Amino acid sequence: MTRYAALLRGVNVGGHKRVPMADLRELLAELGHGDVATYLQSGNAVFTSDSDDETALGASLERAVEKRFGFGVDCLVRSGTYLKEVVDACPFPAASLEGRQLHATYFSERVGPERLASIDVSAYLPEEFRLGDRVLYLYVPNGLGRSKLAEALAKPSLFKGIVATSRNWNTVVKLVELTRD
Repeated sequence: MTRYAALLRGVNVGGHKRVPMADLRELLAELGHGDVATYLQSGNAVFTSDSDDETALGASLERAVEKRFGFGVDCLVRSGTYLKEVVDACPFPAASLEGRQLHATYFSERVGPERLASIDVSAYLPEEFRLGDRVLYLYVPNGLGRSKLAEALAKPSLFKGIVATSRNWNTVVKLVELTRD
C-alpha cells in the first residue's frame, strides 16, 4: 500500500465549489482507499491505495467528485515519497522562512523553462521562483497576496493545458508528515 495526497484545485475558495471535508473522506473511502484523512478545508486529503497510478487515482476522484457534488474539480494525486522529494529538493532556505513566504505549485506534468521564458525574473526581485520535478517553488518574502511575481505566474497562457495547484510551505510540510509510510 502506498500513501498518497490528493490535492483538489480551487475547492472551498470564496464559497465556490464547496466540498465538505467529511464528504471528501467518505468519498475516498467509497472508492476503496484506506486510512483516509483530510487537512484543512482547502482540498487536501491523504489515503492509502494499492494502485501505483497517480493519474488514474486522480481521474477516479475527479469523476467521483463531479458525480457527488455536480461540478468538476481538477485533482492531482502524489505519493508521499514524491512529496518528500519536493521538500528535500527545495532550492530556498525553507527552514528559515515563514510558511507564507514559500509556496509550491504542483503540476500535472513536467514544465520546461521555455514556458516561463517570457518572465523577466529580475523585474520581480527579491521574489523568485525555481522549477523542480512537476513543481514550481515560489519565494515571496511579503506573502502571496502582495506578490507581483505570483500575479505574473497566474496568467493562464503560461500553463495552458496543465493542471496546477498551489500550497503554502506549511501545508507542503504537513502533507509530507501525513503521507509518511
